[in-house]
Amino acid sequence: MTDQKIAGTLLPEDVQEIKAALQIIEQKMPFLIALTAQERRKLFKMGDKSLAFVNNSINAAQSNPEIFPASFDIEEFVRDYQLATTLSELLILIRQLSEQVNDTLLAVGSEAMLGSLTVYDYVKTAAKKTPGLKTVAELLSDRFKAISKGRTAKTSGC
Repeated sequence: MTDQKIAGTLLPEDVQEIKAALQIIEQKMPFLIALTAQERRKLFKMGDKSLAFVNNSINAAQSNPEIFPASFDIEEFVRDYQLATTLSELLILIRQLSEQVNDTLLAVGSEAMLGSLTVYDYVKTAAKKTPGLKTVAELLSDRFKAISKGRTAKTSGC
């Protein structure tokens, strides 16, 4: 990233519209589930290399339906595959958006922290001569005291 500044704002009504859009996305996919870590480990994973296998399996099943018991629903098998490929496509788009939101949050957070450090430096300097700023300087210094205490506790145990 170059030294570009993030110059953006989100109006409250924009935030509400974004949240509403995300709710619509969730509503359009009422079948979404949440798995535990243990459930995730137990499931077969269909990656890029498996797509051809599943596609060939569908062709084989559709070409030879007579070899399957009535309990095997070929149409449901095809729907599962189609949903999996559609969700894979959507996931790529969602991940791209998520990456952009994460990167922007990181950059704008960094800008805010750099601005805060500048304010802190000015307040510390001015607090030496300006009445009433000592309390503000102490308040701002709390951010660094917690870090110093954590480092001291870690290093003193060595």
